[in-house]
Amino acid sequence: MNETASQAEIALKSSFERMKNAGAQSLRRGAWEAFSRSGLPNKRDESWHYTDLRAALRAVAPMSGETKTATSAIERKQASCRFVVLDGAFRPDLSDLSLAPSGVAAQSLREALAHGEAEVLAALAGDVDDPAVALNAALMQDGVVLRIAPGTVLDTPLEIANVTSNAGAQSVYSRSLAMVGKGASATIIETLEPLAPSEAQENHALTLRIEDGARLEHVCTVAPQAGAAVRVLSLLATLGAKSALNSFCLIEGGGLLRRQVFALLAGESADAAFCGATLLRGRDHADTTLQVRHEGRGGKSREFFRYVVDEQATGVFQGKVSVAQLAQKTDGAMQSKALLLSDGATMNSKPELEIFADDVVCGHGATCGRLDADQLFYLQARGLPEREAEALLIQGFANEALRLIAREAMRDMLEARVATWLARRDIR
Repeated sequence: MNETASQAEIALKSSFERMKNAGAQSLRRGAWEAFSRSGLPNKRDESWHYTDLRAALRAVAPMSGETKTATSAIERKQASCRFVVLDGAFRPDLSDLSLAPSGVAAQSLREALAHGEAEVLAALAGDVDDPAVALNAALMQDGVVLRIAPGTVLDTPLEIANVTSNAGAQSVYSRSLAMVGKGASATIIETLEPLAPSEAQENHALTLRIEDGARLEHVCTVAPQAGAAVRVLSLLATLGAKSALNSFCLIEGGGLLRRQVFALLAGESADAAFCGATLLRGRDHADTTLQVRHEGRGGKSREFFRYVVDEQATGVFQGKVSVAQLAQKTDGAMQSKALLLSDGATMNSKPELEIFADDVVCGHGATCGRLDADQLFYLQARGLPEREAEALLIQGFANEALRLIAREAMRDMLEARVATWLARRDIR
């Protein structure tokens, strides 16, 4: 760290000194050096312009330890084979290891790193240039490694549950990895669920390696935390030839949240869709930032996001699609729409295209507005009270993104969560 390092960055260096020998020493050291060159991101960093992590982390909470929490305190949110990472530590005793379907192997990341497993180290050593991802790699405590064998077709979803306890202010660094073999098909559910709202500082990362011809449905849900919580959630995906990834995330606010997606469509005819709905109120701040890189010929990508922003909350959407010179025949489309429910609500949108190929079809769009007065009048003229009319329009707006989820049961569950969020909204 340089002489202008903040107190938080000095504390992070102390955390690194404690973690630098916890497996994957070379990977950790390189990641820490990358983080040290820039430090905590702030508004001067272009991709972090709307989310000042340096200002939010003026003090760093102590790193979490392994928390012994009763199994009954962690509720399963949907029918799935669950793998629990509690306060940054993989917990086999709370997971469904014995119920893992044929063709699926699960392992602690800590164990894989301690054994120096080359396949895991290679998968984690990506080329993403981001200080929060680098910090996660330097300080990663644990997580789960899932291996889905080539040709495996799974009917039961696999759930990676990142759970924070009610231990108060603590910092958590987890990293999980899912490797989907050639021709395999699976659904992975990623959840961030606090047992109780707390002022936790969380940095989670999920790395996906999707081999040629594999198909993966990924659904992420982020439950609210306390107002002082700071959370960074990173998804790093690499797609092989003729593979497909359909990824959706529902964010329900709570404190400061940054969700970032780094996707590399490396193989020919790779297909990726990234969608989401974000619901914000109070002084919530939620930032979704995507970087999608097309390097293989004939790739297809779709980005489709909906924001509902109420009271004094702030929403951020940044999307960048890059098309390499050799990635001819690329088809890309990006869209972000925001619904502002109050005068104090703020939305920042920044879609970008960076194209070096000359035979592509790419476009983007972003809109921001209020509820349609004519639609409200129409519903109220037919007998609906104002509160119900507004809720119906808001729910329909948010559910547009949910319709892109393939599993009907999952769509129904998320629509119910949207309805619950709306039921708590006060009409002013």
